[in-house]
Amino acid sequence: MDRELALLVDNLDKAFNRRSWHGTNLRGALRGLTLETASRRPGKGRPSIWELALHCAYWKHTVLNRIQGGKRVSFPLEGSNWFPRSPKDGASRLKADLALLTKIHRELRETVASLSPKDLDRKAGRWTWRETILGAAAHDLHHAGQMQLIKRMKSL
Repeated sequence: MDRELALLVDNLDKAFNRRSWHGTNLRGALRGLTLETASRRPGKGRPSIWELALHCAYWKHTVLNRIQGGKRVSFPLEGSNWFPRSPKDGASRLKADLALLTKIHRELRETVASLSPKDLDRKAGRWTWRETILGAAAHDLHHAGQMQLIKRMKSL
């Protein structure tokens, strides 16, 4: 694999589930969640950790669509961007939603790994594929930080 492509895949993985200097990645922020913690909202109208996880899955899927081109594949859940969840949805639904996030991450990293170096300069809307892929990694880390903060808010 080309060095730059390998670096992009590495960035996606470190932001999602591989150890790195920056601290907790997205999967680390989701590890060991209880239904209660996953459903907790930091404030009225603010997303829960569970909803943030689905939001990340949605945008990974969107990036995947952008770089695959062709016919867009619908996100597996009805709606877009934000998917309301509550404790009433149950632990099995939480587990399924987290599995969906992992599945979409795997598809994205495999697609990026299969690109050619020339593909990285192609445009996905306003941004190059390179910028879009790096943005997906940054997006995971941004929301991982939010999740860590929400988990700690209970003890304040």
